[in-house]
Amino acid sequence: MSVTPAVLSPADYESRLQRYLFERAEEGRAVRVGEKEVSERAEIVARYAELFTRDQLAGLREAESEAAEGERERLYRLRKTCEAGLISAELAEREDALENAILAARVEFKGEQLPLRTAQAKLAVLTGYEDRDELGRLANEVSATFNDERLDVLRAGEKLEADVSGVDDPVERNEEEKGISLRELEAALAAASAAVTDVYGRLKDRWLERLLGPEREQVPSSSHIAYLRRLSPLEAIYTKEQAVPVCMDTLKRLGFDLENEPNIKLDLDDRPQKSPRACVIPADPPKIVHLITRAQGGLHDYQAFLHEAGHALHYAGCDPSLPYTFGNISRDHALTEIYSYIVEAISRQPGWHARYFDLSDEEAEQNAEATVFMEALLFRRYAAKLQFELDFWGRFAEDGGTDGGYAERLTAATGMEYRREGFLADMDAGFYSADYLRAWIRAAQLRTYLEREVGDEWWASKETGDRLRQLFREGTKPSSEEIAGRIGFEPLDTGPLRAELGA
Repeated sequence: MSVTPAVLSPADYESRLQRYLFERAEEGRAVRVGEKEVSERAEIVARYAELFTRDQLAGLREAESEAAEGERERLYRLRKTCEAGLISAELAEREDALENAILAARVEFKGEQLPLRTAQAKLAVLTGYEDRDELGRLANEVSATFNDERLDVLRAGEKLEADVSGVDDPVERNEEEKGISLRELEAALAAASAAVTDVYGRLKDRWLERLLGPEREQVPSSSHIAYLRRLSPLEAIYTKEQAVPVCMDTLKRLGFDLENEPNIKLDLDDRPQKSPRACVIPADPPKIVHLITRAQGGLHDYQAFLHEAGHALHYAGCDPSLPYTFGNISRDHALTEIYSYIVEAISRQPGWHARYFDLSDEEAEQNAEATVFMEALLFRRYAAKLQFELDFWGRFAEDGGTDGGYAERLTAATGMEYRREGFLADMDAGFYSADYLRAWIRAAQLRTYLEREVGDEWWASKETGDRLRQLFREGTKPSSEEIAGRIGFEPLDTGPLRAELGA
């Protein structure tokens, strides 16, 4: 005879949720860094099944409706976490099966069997243009063999989200959770992207010639983007061996001693099954925050380290007296991305290049310009990605999820050729592209604020670190838009971003 689990009070739910999210984060970390070859998330979900029931959701919803104004936001986030957990519990086995199949996939390249993730990482370091084209095509073909499974999981998840939330329209559902209009955001970003078109075109022509060489195609494949991000022809300057010492010293100048920060756990090793994408996993902030990178040489190592350090410092720096919910649970990711972007922005300062790499002022300016080119490329890519995702979800009820517009939009925005079959592997849940783009706007505003308040050397000043530390203490409680108001900007003011990208 089955026993219906008791409905937990919000306080007990929050405490139990903290343990669940810690275990799930540690499992995801182990798979991501190559310590485990098989994901067992479904087992963790099963152990905490009482957290994700319809009765528990109803209890949280009732508590939220009855709560005082000051308590309602915390209960809203707990309720949304319960909704997400209900969906995850339903999909965990299918998601594990898909993840494990991708981990087991191999790409045959030049007589060698490469794990798919290793092949994707290798694109950043292959020196031959035609080799990158071939390996990129092969990796994309292997990845695309999982599209049917990806789409099945996506459709199942969307059906569950509509049922659990009571909101059928995925765009409307995400707008409610983020507290913004995605369409208004997209319009502001489209205008900003258009404003930098001319300067981006000039930067693209100059830096594709220098980085890819004269043998490149007029519209190179997106397989070359990882190679571009490394500034690979300049890798003798931005060596793999220097990355950690330079980044650590950069952070120390802001007043952050990352090596001796007990709350931040560094994983900087290179393992075959380790994902090439750097990340931070806040397993139990502020006490346990994992910073994970996989260095391969080139400037991108430095940028990825600084980007993820911004995340790690944010989560590890939140006030330990905050309720757990405001230390680790947010409506979206736009807030924490502000801090990753502002720390990464140091790598676009000519003075930083001159200080650490023994470059003349002219050389430092040129290399900093290359980082602006890459920033503009990525911004325009994500603005186009948001447009595609709005179209994708807008027609999803009719067509069930198609690639229409993906390759065309991203190719036109970047001048790099995207393959249509990559649309599902390129899609993050919950309109994460919108969170990145909001952070792009906000980080440029924050940089303008710091230049005004601290000075041009904001990127090497302990006063900057002190100001950031005060923001970090608030954890995940404020929204990105609240931060805009505090530093004197309207949320959709893209003027600082356009100026930063050269318009």
